[in-house]
Amino acid sequence: MVVAGRRKSIAFFIALGVLLIAVSLLLYVGWVLLDWRTGILLFLGVLLLATIIGGVVLNTTFLVREIRRNEQHDAFINAVTHELKTPVASIRLYLETLETRAVDEAKRREFYRTMLEDSDRLLASIEQILRAGRVGLPSRSLNFSTFDLGGVVEGCVAYARTIHHVSPEALAYRPGPPARILGDVDEVRAAVSNLIENAVKYSRDDPRVLVETAALDGGFATVRVSDQGAGIPKSDLRRIFKRFHRVPGPLTASVRGTGLGLYIVRSVAKRHGGRAWAESEGPGRGSTFVLELPVVK
Repeated sequence: MVVAGRRKSIAFFIALGVLLIAVSLLLYVGWVLLDWRTGILLFLGVLLLATIIGGVVLNTTFLVREIRRNEQHDAFINAVTHELKTPVASIRLYLETLETRAVDEAKRREFYRTMLEDSDRLLASIEQILRAGRVGLPSRSLNFSTFDLGGVVEGCVAYARTIHHVSPEALAYRPGPPARILGDVDEVRAAVSNLIENAVKYSRDDPRVLVETAALDGGFATVRVSDQGAGIPKSDLRRIFKRFHRVPGPLTASVRGTGLGLYIVRSVAKRHGGRAWAESEGPGRGSTFVLELPVVK
């Protein structure tokens, strides 16, 4: 209902802008035909017309952008609410069960394990939100150190296999030559983890994810994360790195997320003097995400 209302608002203001431009043109043409001899008034009329048209166009453009931004914020709030509420409700349910019922030792251990997993999920969601705020602050300094990129990637792959319960065949790692990076190891680890997390999530029940590291000419190293999952439309390949943006469509609608992961990836890449981009042949045909960082010479 809210989305439909906002779409109607966008259509209304676009129609209003077109109508104002048409009325201005009609008035201007009529005025010129009646008073074409007055050069100064003609110049002022042209200037006034250009100002009116420019103002209408700018107003409509900013209005559309603001409505879209509000929609993204609403979607983000809904996603965050779900991400935070679901594990809390799960933990509460298990605690109430342990309090009110006699549970055998094996079941008790299973409950504890599930609650720990839900706690990790909750902490990961909170850390994602906090990190998005930190990387968006250009004044925040990085904790520089020199580290091996391959070691960080290998650790991220091992962690993802554990939390997502996937095999080495489903989430494979192909290391390249050693590459030393000068940067904030926590931020780089967060960026790599987000790429792997997305690849596994959007692969649904049958993940086939390949993580690779490679050294490039020119003093850069790359982390490539390829999957055979939902894929990305060509029109969204650049927009997916914007904050709160999520690819619309039936293949991605049921996948939980906040729309912050890829924003963090690109922000980390920029802060380290690198870049990040996505490649895909379209929906249903998988995708590849690349994180490029400068190496220590």
